[in-house]
Amino acid sequence: MIRRRTFALAPIALGALGLAGPLHAQSFPSKPMTIVVPASPGGAIDLAARLIGQKMSESWGQPVVIDNRTGATGIIGTDFVAKAAPDGHTLALVASSHAINPVMVRKLPFDTLKSFEPVVQTHAVPLVLVVAPSFPAKNLKELIAYGKANPGKLSFASSGSGGAPHFSGELFKSMTGIDMVHVPYKGSTLAHPDLMSGRVSLMFDTLAAVGPQVKSGGMRALAVTTTRRVAMLPDVPTMAEAGLPGYETSTWGGLLAPAGTPKPVVARIAAETTRILALPDVKQRLMDAGVEPVGGTPEQFSAFIAQEMGKWAKVAKDAGIQPD
Repeated sequence: MIRRRTFALAPIALGALGLAGPLHAQSFPSKPMTIVVPASPGGAIDLAARLIGQKMSESWGQPVVIDNRTGATGIIGTDFVAKAAPDGHTLALVASSHAINPVMVRKLPFDTLKSFEPVVQTHAVPLVLVVAPSFPAKNLKELIAYGKANPGKLSFASSGSGGAPHFSGELFKSMTGIDMVHVPYKGSTLAHPDLMSGRVSLMFDTLAAVGPQVKSGGMRALAVTTTRRVAMLPDVPTMAEAGLPGYETSTWGGLLAPAGTPKPVVARIAAETTRILALPDVKQRLMDAGVEPVGGTPEQFSAFIAQEMGKWAKVAKDAGIQPD
């Protein structure tokens, strides 16, 4: 009798297990959520997190707290999420440095791929190659020619070692064969006076940071680093249009959940985030800040992260950059 009952119940038990994932997703979220931003307030990932968090709270009826945990190019805040309960209630909104850190830091406290469930890419921020108005090269082809004719004379500023602006400069060096000196600053705005005065030759910076300076004539934009022109600077060509085909970079942001978070929960967060990013008011707020909303599936974001890691690992190798 006992055996018969056991076998009779087995299909029911299996059916319950099969429903566990969908039921979990339908009841999610069951408590307040936290989106950890591993950076200071005011940047692109912070803006995206606050817009997404507000709309999620309105839609799902649970508070969404934005927790800024700064330090170590995003590692501290991201590590907090890696060790959080894998139930979808604690997420990280990481930046592109997440894919660069493995080639800059010898021992990360987490595995960049295995410690997380990629949820969705939230946005991309085009970079702009800018020079001072007095710089002798008036376009990208002239800049490349000038650099090759004057090896070691050019320098490029960045917002700090290990970020997308730094590695965008290294990629430019690699693809053009130009010898340039990297000059890191503690934030891009500190580099702007030196760029405009000619103490450094050029820099790759975010559209949000340099757009107003370009419009006012304080800087000259030679190209944007994305494959399409940007609405804020419609007359500025892409790198490919300006004479360097195959060059493409940007900073970006995306949501990660701790490894082991149920797939249906991850999928539900991704779908809701994609819906939010398409809302006219959210889209406008991001675009006004020089941020392009993305959205998509967990699978797309997972493939994108792996692609970014491979690209930046090659750039680091070509540049001779060794992890600390």
